[in-house]
Amino acid sequence: MSKIGFLTDSSADIPQELAEKYGIEVIGFPINVDGTEYIERKDFTNDQFYQIMRDAQGVPTTAAITQLQWCEIYERYVDEGYTDLVHLSINSNGSSTYNNALKAVEMLAEERPGHKLRIQVLDSHTYSMVFGWHLCECARKVRNGGELSTCIDEMMYNLDCAEVCLAAYSLKQMKKSGRVSAAAAVVGDLLGIRPIISLNEGISKVEAKVRGDAAVPPAMVKWVASRVDNVRDMPYIVGYTSSKTKRDELVKLCKKTFGHAPLTTFQLGAAVSANTGPDAIAIAFKGKPRHLEAYAPQLP
Repeated sequence: MSKIGFLTDSSADIPQELAEKYGIEVIGFPINVDGTEYIERKDFTNDQFYQIMRDAQGVPTTAAITQLQWCEIYERYVDEGYTDLVHLSINSNGSSTYNNALKAVEMLAEERPGHKLRIQVLDSHTYSMVFGWHLCECARKVRNGGELSTCIDEMMYNLDCAEVCLAAYSLKQMKKSGRVSAAAAVVGDLLGIRPIISLNEGISKVEAKVRGDAAVPPAMVKWVASRVDNVRDMPYIVGYTSSKTKRDELVKLCKKTFGHAPLTTFQLGAAVSANTGPDAIAIAFKGKPRHLEAYAPQLP
């Protein structure tokens, strides 16, 4: 009989109640702030971390989860009699965590020769609940009797269609992460210029620049609408950091423009907000698959 596990890292930003509901294990990222190391989801809440960022002299840095850590986790799944483990990882272009997981699979073969655990390490190519949501859906369907391979294929297709529109009201962390240049960040903060940023396959691009906070949500919604054929059929979710007011403003405009409410709203956790800063909002939505050739029908 199959015993299936689901595993991810804390950059997925899956709320604890959903992780417990669908049996998803979430491993916290190490976060260093001014020489003090924390573990996400263990040492602070999201709101506490936003304040830590505001009070910090420097900007937070994240460290990868190591191959030894992953191997020890995999060993536990072997010892507990699991037959399958679905491990959906943070974008491989933004962290060595994914490659460390692949190496850990090799290490496991040495540490547990002949083990029967089937591990699928999958690259989300993105961040936050943009992939956490789809992992929850995959786990939910499997727990309800869905075939594992079919549910995984559906999850990866949806991730291939996932697009993100992001804006930050403070550019300190965006400068550090390379999302915007140092010069643009200084000028932007001085003049109140806010970049509207797309994030596809872990690659960020400034799509527009607006002046003033009030112009941010309309510019985001306009860009999202330009990416799909029919916004009324478009599933989407809304992300935010510290400001529920900004979240609610964005949700209200999305509902008015798209004609329906988001599937959910979510907070950006430490591993993600360390790069966006404590004042960011985002829209993640389903666009068109970026790798159309992967979905071409098989010829007889």
